Amino acid sequence: MDELKKRKTPRYQSFDYNSVGVYFITICTQNRRSILSRIVGTGVLDCPSETGVLDCPSETGVLDCPQIELTQYGEIADKYIKQLNDFYEHLSVERYVIMPNHIHLLLWVKENKNKTDNGQSRTPVPTNIERANSVCSQFVSTFKRFCNKEYGENIWQARFNDHIIRNRDDYEEHLKYIYENPIRWYYDELYTEE
Repeated sequence: MDELKKRKTPRYQSFDYNSVGVYFITICTQNRRSILSRIVGTGVLDCPSETGVLDCPSETGVLDCPQIELTQYGEIADKYIKQLNDFYEHLSVERYVIMPNHIHLLLWVKENKNKTDNGQSRTPVPTNIERANSVCSQFVSTFKRFCNKEYGENIWQARFNDHIIRNRDDYEEHLKYIYENPIRWYYDELYTEE
């Protein structure tokens, strides 16, 4: 048993995750339970808009544009995304979507204000020590903790996924993905029929 498998990390070993930049974050519910929202509408696609980003309802060509109806869990998540966006001066949630069993968001780290001159953290302490050095991790950990406190239970997977946005095209591709996620929900890799 002393040869326990070590979990591979999807993170770049040489990258400083406190760097200024934009990160695409995905936070999933435990067991991918669909408890955050419901997607209402079929999303039958007629033709995409000129910008390539589907922005319902009129000019997109979507005949029955899907709408997101937040559940009580989703409303609490939405509240804390907005509150934390205001709380962290050096971070900004550029865009997000609350899907039935996951949340996608683009998080802009404007500067690394994680440590003050005396070395003490200015942000709430994360509960996941493994990723404690990451600004994104602190944001996600604090978000989950605040939500769970109000839920009265933990509804989140222990880990989250992140992607470093590398350039303008990558940013626009992920921004488009967030906009179109409700339209493409039934084809999404995280889709479940719960």
